[in-house]
Amino acid sequence: MNAPTTPPQADVEIVTLGCRLNAYESEAMRALAGEAGLGNAVIFNTCAVTGEAVRQARQAIRRARRERPDAEIIVTGCAAQIDPQSFADMPEVSRVIGNAEKMRATSFAQQHERVAVANIMTVRETASHLIDGFHERTRAYVQVQNGCDHRCTFCVIPYGRGNSRSSPAGEVVEQVRRLAANGVPEVVLTGVDLTSWGHDLPGQPQLGALVARILKLAPDLPMLRLSSIDAAELDDQLFDLVTQNERIAPHLHLSLQHGDDLILKRMKRRHSRAQAIELCARLKTARPDIALGADLIAGFPTEEESHFANALSLIDECQLAYVHAFPYSPRPGTPAARMPQVDRVVIKQRAARLREAGERALRKHLDAWVGKEADVLVEREGFARLSDFSTVHYGAPASRRHAPAPAGEDAGGPYQRLRFTHHDGAHLIGEPA
Repeated sequence: MNAPTTPPQADVEIVTLGCRLNAYESEAMRALAGEAGLGNAVIFNTCAVTGEAVRQARQAIRRARRERPDAEIIVTGCAAQIDPQSFADMPEVSRVIGNAEKMRATSFAQQHERVAVANIMTVRETASHLIDGFHERTRAYVQVQNGCDHRCTFCVIPYGRGNSRSSPAGEVVEQVRRLAANGVPEVVLTGVDLTSWGHDLPGQPQLGALVARILKLAPDLPMLRLSSIDAAELDDQLFDLVTQNERIAPHLHLSLQHGDDLILKRMKRRHSRAQAIELCARLKTARPDIALGADLIAGFPTEEESHFANALSLIDECQLAYVHAFPYSPRPGTPAARMPQVDRVVIKQRAARLREAGERALRKHLDAWVGKEADVLVEREGFARLSDFSTVHYGAPASRRHAPAPAGEDAGGPYQRLRFTHHDGAHLIGEPA
């Protein structure tokens, strides 16, 4: 999924492709590039989660060269880390920088080598970069973890991010406090494998302990949100906080990937279908207003129609509101790429069926909001989100319940009270309450 392209600043444009962690790192790179004195450049922070993501990155790079023929084009991110030479071979590309190198100001110096990509598996630390806010955003991302120790058979991301490593709790809390003090109304904790946070720290704390510490030591932060969660690693303290603390957004995105036990085993996932359904039921029972999302892959190697049916039915069984459906694409070097492949036409058809089921689930979720009113966080004029991540379109501006707060004062954030009159299948339509 592509994040919006950030506007040019001092002739440096950053194009963010992929995950929320990339969004955080792009904001850090904005400061690092400025520190290095970089100018007249376009930096691409790429994604490698699917073959389509890599194709889109190449397409965007070629378009940027046409639009800014004199600019330096720098490519970094997971796709560049995994296959640097393929980007270096593109005539449009000036330099290629690895995932570890992109977090150093010296990498953006004009005299730096053309290809600077080290072995990501040797990286043992997660660099902490203090960020005051996000460029024209009402939501800020804080990196608490990077890399992954698991080796799902379809996934190439560990080769782009390295092994799991955690940011120390004190540094995370300081970052959140800094953002809250600057009026950021919502912070999202991000990582490649978020729930593995703490496994490499003294005492091996769990993510729930970090969340509890943030809530206690950053009392001015109105809302804390979690990015993708592994269904096999939701610790008891985190479950209690998510379901009982109103300062944690009532929204979780679960990395489920499939709904058939045989396919889950071949994917090398660490949960079963029954465990996924049971977790979702517990979450909905403990916090009925929570909205659940999930990643689901269609057409994994050896997937038969009966296997796919179990993936499709998981949407209803888990009461999902949001579905991110991926058509499987073989990633070079992964075990799944060597398994018997499903016909591409069948994969495309199954992915479409998953998306259609996801659209029905979203409509059902939005139906429940029609006729109600709530506070929304305005992201830009006419567009907002509920705390459960539902998107809202609205017309005439409503009076803001809280103005954006200056540093050190009440960080209520740009909230508005809206009544939801209907929806268009993808967004709620609201009017001032």
